[in-house]
Amino acid sequence: MNDTDRSPSTSAVQARQREMAVEHILFHVVKHVETQHPGLIDRIERSLDHLGDPGKDGTGDDEAVREIARKLLASARKD
Repeated sequence: MNDTDRSPSTSAVQARQREMAVEHILFHVVKHVETQHPGLIDRIERSLDHLGDPGKDGTGDDEAVREIARKLLASARKD
């Protein structure tokens, strides 16, 4: 197996890059809006029960997605 066999697909790399960009932007938007409207983070945290992983191929893990969201919100709260 050569290195190209183990490298991620272009679409996987692009998806990761989009995810990082969106996470960065949303993180800063949440922090900014929280300063203008205190309680936003609390409200988002209360909504996490509705968040899920739409994966239909056996890889879906709702709780893993919620935990990522909790960590992101906790980080926004600290900053």
